[in-house]
Amino acid sequence: MKMKTKNTVIFGGLFLASITLMSINSAAGEKEKMPLNESDLKVETVASGLSMPWAVAFLPGGELLVTERTGKLRLVKDGVLDPQEITGLPKSLFRGQGGLLDVTLHPDYKNNGWIYISYSSPKAEGEEGDEGGANTAFIRAKLKDHALTDIQKIYKASPNVKSTVHFGGRIIFDKKGHVFLSLGERGQMQNAQNLAKGQGKIVRLYEDGRIPEDNPFVKANGAKPEFWTYGHRNPQGLVINPSTGVIWEHEHGPQGGDELNIIEPGKNYGWPLITYGIDYDNSIISKDTARAGLEQPVIYWRPSIAPCGMAFISSDKFKEWNGDLLVGSLKFNHLQHLTVKDNKVVKREIIFDKIGRVRDIRQGPDGNIYVVLEDSGKIVKISPKS
Repeated sequence: MKMKTKNTVIFGGLFLASITLMSINSAAGEKEKMPLNESDLKVETVASGLSMPWAVAFLPGGELLVTERTGKLRLVKDGVLDPQEITGLPKSLFRGQGGLLDVTLHPDYKNNGWIYISYSSPKAEGEEGDEGGANTAFIRAKLKDHALTDIQKIYKASPNVKSTVHFGGRIIFDKKGHVFLSLGERGQMQNAQNLAKGQGKIVRLYEDGRIPEDNPFVKANGAKPEFWTYGHRNPQGLVINPSTGVIWEHEHGPQGGDELNIIEPGKNYGWPLITYGIDYDNSIISKDTARAGLEQPVIYWRPSIAPCGMAFISSDKFKEWNGDLLVGSLKFNHLQHLTVKDNKVVKREIIFDKIGRVRDIRQGPDGNIYVVLEDSGKIVKISPKS
């Protein structure tokens, strides 16, 4: 038996329509997911006293490794913030939206010990761009006691830009030995379309910083060979679906037009040629929301929620959510649960309204969900009550 459902798009307000596009098809063996209610879950604080935390990673010994955008890398163990900060970090420019950003362990960390960290890197002598400017960079290093060692700069985007906004900075790995870094367009929207500028792009490299020979723009005249995609505004969510290998990204729009995208090599995601938003002075950025050759988002948010952090759920503790996405909102201080089927979002709901300004979401090695809250300086754990 197949149950008919409405195929309505969810956009404006927070929701203009609240729908479920889940079909039950017993002949195909499909089953509708049973709901997991917020009342079935508990929220516990596992770290506090942090200053503008941006990202969290989980060390094998149980410690949390946390970046503070103000420029410090911290350890938390058994709920206690270690007062001794980790030394050896490169200089980051803590200004506007810049500072110390993402932290991610190499997938084979237990054997190689590599930690990857992104940050807004100030202009150094001989680098291209504005004096006093910066752009997004990332390093890898190893941790010994409270110091980074074996530090290697993997990549820095160019040119340096004096603007203090839109650094991107998310780091992910695939299973083929590649690392990806998201780059914001640094407030210069036109450069998101310029394949010679490290602005508004997603970069794909080998884990040691070498450029893969099969990147889409390796042989393109005038293009930087490290680019994987372009036409982005400020991507602060970047994850790989562990069951499919598909890369998902979300990015901030202006007023309206935050986007959730599926990332494919060589594709142009449209900013600022197409957008579902308007500028902050209410002027029109583009009259078009679609053009041939430019990718459409899976969904967009209008008004903007200021999405930050994102995680696919694959934990036995949240079986009802497996394969779904959690997305954080900086603006509205909540999480959104997006039900995903066949690379489409078929339902979404707000959960944990007013939890705080969500900067990062990770599924921990214990199967619980960890949320980094910028305003309160906390990391909280979401887990089943029973």
